[in-house]
Amino acid sequence: MVLGEGRLAALSWGDEAAPAWVALHGWLDNAASFARLAPALVAELGIRLVALDLPGHGHSPHRGERADYPLWGYVPDVLEALDGLNLRAATLVGHSMGAGVASLIAAAMPTRVERLALIDGLASTTNEPAETVVQLQAALGARGRRRGSAGDYPSVDDAVAARVRGGVTPIDADTARPIVERNLARGEDGRYRWRTDRRLTWPSLLRWTPDQMLETVAAIRAPVLLLQATGGVLAGRPHLGDACRRIDRLERRIVSGGHHLHLERIRVAQVAAEIVRWHQSTVGECVS
Repeated sequence: MVLGEGRLAALSWGDEAAPAWVALHGWLDNAASFARLAPALVAELGIRLVALDLPGHGHSPHRGERADYPLWGYVPDVLEALDGLNLRAATLVGHSMGAGVASLIAAAMPTRVERLALIDGLASTTNEPAETVVQLQAALGARGRRRGSAGDYPSVDDAVAARVRGGVTPIDADTARPIVERNLARGEDGRYRWRTDRRLTWPSLLRWTPDQMLETVAAIRAPVLLLQATGGVLAGRPHLGDACRRIDRLERRIVSGGHHLHLERIRVAQVAAEIVRWHQSTVGECVS
C-alpha cells in the first residue's frame, strides 16, 4: 500500500475495518521488520497493523538531492501517514530508530498517540554539548567524500550474508532475511542492489543533548511499554534510567533476545505476548 500522497510505502496485516496500529522500523530496516510479529498481534488483538517504510528505506522514495535524514525529520511523514489512514490517534509500535520517532510524536503531538510499544529503543541518541563540533566535523567530512559504488550481489543469499557481516548490531541470516528481501531491487543484469538511500549511513550533523532528550520524554503522556532486549543496544546507553524515570506511565520489561528480537523466530511469541498483556492492562488509560 502507499500513503502520504505516494511518498510512503507500507505493508499491512489484518482486516481494513479493524482498529489500526502503525509500526515504525529501525535504521536501515523497513516495514518487513514486523513481518513475524504483526500476524501474532493481529490474531490476538483483532487489529490491523500498518508498517511504514520510512523515507529512504524499503520501497519508499529517497529524499531530495540536498535533503538529510535527522530523526525528527520523520515526524511529519508519520503524521501524514496517520492522516492518510484517517486516524485521529493511534497506537504506535516502534523498533530502535522507529521507537525514537514514535517518542518524539508522542511528546510533541500527544493527542495523536494512544499508546507506545517500544522495542529496544527510546527517544533519540545524544551527545554531550562538548561533542557538538566533533560530531559536526565528522558529518561534514562524510558528506564531502565521493560516494563509492553501491554494493551489488548475485543472489539474495549473498545480500543476506553481507547484512549479517556488516550490521551495526549482531543479527543472524534467518532474522535478517525479511528485511533484506524488501530492501533489494533486481537490475536488468540480474544482480541485486540495495534500495536504501546511502545517505542514511552518514553521521548525523547534530545530536540532541541529554537535557533535550530528557525534557522530550518527560512530555510523553500516553502509556508506554518498553521492551529492552538483553542483547540489544539500550543496556549501555547513557541516561536510559533517567529517561525511564521521566515517563509517567512507563512499563519497562527486560526480554531475552538480540536487538531484532521481534524478528527472531524463538522470541516473536514472547514479544507478542508482552505487547498483548500490556495492551489489555492499559485499555481505558489512553490520552483523550
